Amino acid sequence: MNNQIYVNWGGHKVSLQWHPNKRMSTSEIVTSVHSYCFSQGKVLLVQVKKRGFNIPGGHIEFGETPEEALHREAYEEGYVKGKIQYIGAIEVNHKDNPHYVEAGPYPLIGYQLFYRMDIEECLPFLRENETMSRIWVEPEELPYVMNDHELSLLILKEALKIKKPI
Repeated sequence: MNNQIYVNWGGHKVSLQWHPNKRMSTSEIVTSVHSYCFSQGKVLLVQVKKRGFNIPGGHIEFGETPEEALHREAYEEGYVKGKIQYIGAIEVNHKDNPHYVEAGPYPLIGYQLFYRMDIEECLPFLRENETMSRIWVEPEELPYVMNDHELSLLILKEALKIKKPI
């Protein structure tokens, strides 16, 4: 599988390139964080309104570190807590996007960071935020359930390589 693909996000042609273990410099802009959350060998998927099933994740709020944002998103979307380990980043590049707006909400080149979470606490699912449900899926079933691009499977493979912290 190729590490770079093009996707159509709302009519915008965007280049996505997977960089396993990429360390971010202070000049690079991180726009969101996401996590493959594991419990008893299964992966947590959450159903986000109007987007289908996906892994927990979202935007970093002002003043948050990526790790703080990830813990917040995992709790808000999946009602889970756990230890995280960094996997890598997807470069989101709008250079080939004829509809890109320079003063818009996204940088010309930004990054989505990905982590593995080993769940230590699974709380009652309260549906207080944007998610409607959560399910637990065997890793090999993800391509049939998760609503995402094919790079998500490369990231899953990296997440599965990481040993659970003690």
